[in-house]
Parts: sequence; C-alpha cells; structure tokens
Amino acid sequence: MKSLLFDSTIAAIATPAGYGGIGIIKISGANALSIALSVFSLTPSLDKSVKVPSGVSFFESHRLYHGYVVDFQNKTVIDEVLLSVMLAPRSYTTQDVIEINCHSGQVVLNSILELVVSMGAKLAEPGEFTKRAFLSGRIDLTRAESVIDVINAKSNMALKIATNHMLGGMQNSIELIKEALIKILAHLELSIDFNNDHTEEFEILSIAESLQIEVVDRLNLLLEQFKRYHVLRQGFKVVIAGKPNVGKSSIMNRLLKKERVIVTPIPGTTRDLIEENLFLNGISISLTDTAGIRQHPDNIEKIGILMANDRFLESDLILLVVDSSGPLSIDDYKILNKIKNKNIILVINKTDLPPGLDMDTLPDEWSNLKNIRTSALNNTGINSLTGAIFNFFSGIKPVEEGTIIPNLRQKYSLEKSLGFALNAKESLSLGVSAELISIDLRESIDSLGEITGAVKSDEILDQVFANFCIGK
Repeated sequence: MKSLLFDSTIAAIATPAGYGGIGIIKISGANALSIALSVFSLTPSLDKSVKVPSGVSFFESHRLYHGYVVDFQNKTVIDEVLLSVMLAPRSYTTQDVIEINCHSGQVVLNSILELVVSMGAKLAEPGEFTKRAFLSGRIDLTRAESVIDVINAKSNMALKIATNHMLGGMQNSIELIKEALIKILAHLELSIDFNNDHTEEFEILSIAESLQIEVVDRLNLLLEQFKRYHVLRQGFKVVIAGKPNVGKSSIMNRLLKKERVIVTPIPGTTRDLIEENLFLNGISISLTDTAGIRQHPDNIEKIGILMANDRFLESDLILLVVDSSGPLSIDDYKILNKIKNKNIILVINKTDLPPGLDMDTLPDEWSNLKNIRTSALNNTGINSLTGAIFNFFSGIKPVEEGTIIPNLRQKYSLEKSLGFALNAKESLSLGVSAELISIDLRESIDSLGEITGAVKSDEILDQVFANFCIGK
C-alpha cells in the first residue's frame, strides 16, 4: 500500500477558501521540488555578481526562497510568492514537501494549483498528506486523528485534548496496555511449557490479577473518560422543544443575539432543524430549534417532527418551551412524556401576556422541573436562561491535565479489547485450556492495534481519513 501511494506527487490548496493575506499550495512527493521549480522564478540577488541558480541542488531544506510563480508557456507572472522547502525525511509526510506561500484568493490559488498539476502533480485526496505521514511511520493513527481534532476544536478544552493526543498521549496509553497484554500472554505460554501441579494455581491467580489491574482496569478508565468527557470534542447539544407557536424560534434568536430563525404568528413556521453554535464563557454548545410538535400535523410537519425526535435522543439538554398565557395542552404533556428521561429546563415563555398557567397546581412531573420565566418578545429572562444553561454544563467535573479521552472509533476498539480481556479472565477462573485463553489475549492485543494503526485495514483508514479536508 505504501509504495503504491507514494509513487505519485500530490498537490492541494492547504488554506481555507476565502480572501486573506496568505494562501498556501502544498506539494508532496519525490518530484515535489522539480515540479515547484518548473513554475518558480527565484528573485535575483542584489549582488549582481551572484548568478541566479537553476536546478534542485541549489535549494536547501527548511529555507524560504522569494520569487514569482510564472506560467512560462504563456510568459505570465501569476503572483509574488515565498517557496518553503522541506526535504525528505524531515517533513510532514517524510517526503520532499514544498509549500508555495502566495496571496490568498480563489483565483490566484486555483491558478497556481492548476499550473502545478499541469507540470505532473496529482490532486491530493482528503487527508492524503496526513495519510502519507501515517503510512511512512512518522505518526501513529491516534496522532493522525488528532490533526483533524485540532482543526475542528470548538473550545479551549477540546484543543487541549487534541494537542495531548497529537503529542502521543493516547498512543502511550494504548501501548502501556498492549505491553501488559503481551507480558501476560508470554507468562501464560511459559506456564504451558513448564507447568506442574504445584505451580498451576499460583500461576492462574497471578495472571488473573495482572489482567485485572494492568488491562481491564485501565481499559475501563479510558471508556469511563469517553463517557464523561466525549462531548468536549464536539460541544454540548441543546435542543429547543415545544408545540407550535410557543416562541421556540424567538427563544433561539434571543440566545444567539441575532435573527437567525424566521418568526411569525402562524403555527408551524419552523419545519426543519435549524442549528447554530453558541459559546457561553468558553463552553461550546450546538443549539437546535425543532419543528413544533402537535397532533394532526401536515405531511411536511411530520418529517420535521421525526427529525426532532431523533435530535431529542442525541441531546445533552432540552429546553422545553411552554406558553404561560394558557393552561398546558395535550401536546405539552405528550412532548414531556417523550423527553422525560432527558435533562430538561422548562422555559415558561410569553410572560408579557396575562398569566394563564399556575405552576403550583401542576403535577410533580412539571413542578419539579428547573424552570425559567421568559418573554422572548421583551427580551426578559433570557439572561437567567443563559445562566441556567451555563450552570448545567459547568457543573460537569473539569478535565484534569493530561486526561486521555478516546474518540468514538477508538471507543469501539477499546470495548472490543475489553471484551476479549474479560473473556480471558473468566476462562482462567473456569480452568479453560491456556491455548484457548491465549486466543482471546491475542484478539485483545489486535483490537488495541486497530487504534494505533499497528493493525491496518483499508476500512479503518478510509473511516479515519474521510473526515479530513483536502490539503491536510
């Protein structure tokens, strides 16, 4: 796989679309420097006695060279640039890597990229630069995944987690467990060769104890950390729920402090999910407005309600909005019954109207909910609602420095490894043959290898690198 992948020289725009001071075209491969020089004209030295060089041998690694990107065939200068030269193996991919630092704008970036491709480079696939770094052995799969986590970090805490993984935190944790499993396997196989009646019971107890402390407990810790902290990677999910015309969209607009959602007095205006990011004192929140849930919806509303139900299941917190100007309806009760097992803040909206809802007379399932009274129309109670949301999430125990938090792919492999380790531990207590126990131990080791990439498969690599942007 490595040789086939590395036969080509790849190129891509490495900076986001848009306009700015600097844009970068990245080139990687055996022909990266020669291709770059075929479109590059070095600025002459101020010392007229110095001859402008030609050929790849002049260019030193980890140096910047000022010049121009030129379409020599059409005798056209495209842009003034800096050429960054990073020769193998001291580069991101371990191949020759050249970066053309130009002015940022889609026309100039695309023009340079098209010129580079016309000289023999191939357009890079998503994540292909990082994939080459992994396949060359410069980084393991956990560090490769941390690259996209750094890019996608939505909070300072998410960035710390990703950086920790980039520095090898997850890899080191996995290797520690893997080494313990290998030692246990060796111990078990040694007992097969040299076992006798006097040592058998002692060997079983010793192996079982090591398996519990050095493998099972450590795997459980990593899985517990995923359970408690995985939301820090992508932000917390808050969903606004309620029947039509209770002010859900107005509440969302007030929380975002902008007119994001269309608001009308006509029930059922919101038919689709509307999602925006909200930041509260460093906490990243994905805020979603949903279609109003009611009896006898039309066909379009039905689709929106089904989508809302799915989003309820994924949520970390639901803002249940009701109308304070009238009694609770059958729709209100049905919505609460649907979400009763979730975390809920009851938002009693439209307090600018004459009151029609008496909380003191409501059943416990309503009166026991944390509630905030608001008027989205007059923008009252919104600060209290914001504070309640922040307090809910800030109550989660902060992540300690150096804490390792697996991603979802890693979690599945950890669960597999744990399952095989527990099978082996149970088999020890049941007196199952050591040969069969060793199979479970090897499966546990291989499951950990899926996390770091020691056990490679096209399916795993496609899953990891499909989430990357082109140019990284």
